[in-house]
Amino acid sequence: MSGSARSPWMRHVLLVLGAAVAALPLYLALVVASRPASALLDGVPVTPGSLLFANIGHVLREGLPDSPPVWRMLVNSLEMALGISLGKIVLSVPAAFAVVFFRFRGRMLAFWLIFVTLMLPIEVRFYPTYKVTADLGLLNSLPGLVLPLIASATATFLFRQFFLTLPPELADAARVDGCGPLRYLADVVLPLSKVNLAAIFVLEFIYGWNQYLWPLLVTTS
Repeated sequence: MSGSARSPWMRHVLLVLGAAVAALPLYLALVVASRPASALLDGVPVTPGSLLFANIGHVLREGLPDSPPVWRMLVNSLEMALGISLGKIVLSVPAAFAVVFFRFRGRMLAFWLIFVTLMLPIEVRFYPTYKVTADLGLLNSLPGLVLPLIASATATFLFRQFFLTLPPELADAARVDGCGPLRYLADVVLPLSKVNLAAIFVLEFIYGWNQYLWPLLVTTS
């Protein structure tokens, strides 16, 4: 058998081995979740037990010792992620629209000031952000979790780059038909931006869902 004939089999074997290695931690997690806690004292089992759904249901409803139910934590994470992703889009679309379609002094300066904030993630500005949040009485609240994170230079930049690809003739035709800026944004630009809106929503939702340090800091009860 020639080397070219063997290579597809070798690639498939390597892919299967790689998939098995990647799936092993998930399998062990499910095995551990299907066993009683006392069974873990003798080491990590390798065969599944019969308590998987019972244990998952118990954790979802009642949580672990000294912790709230997992379903409540999942709902909190969902609310925060939705608030952050929608808030970023609501702020970024008008900002990018103004930078691209309006001609005013300092337009590019405003854009670059927004863009520079990419170098200042929330971890860098924890203290001032926390102080403002505390002074406004937003600790231990959903607005306190969401509002400090909804400004997004990344989303503004991505929307700006897409808006720049729209032909100027669209704006000229809308202006001739008596279409104002907001009408042009709602009836022309946003329908053409559906793919970008969906992609940025997914990216920002994941960003909001993965937040850990900021919720840990502002939720004290």
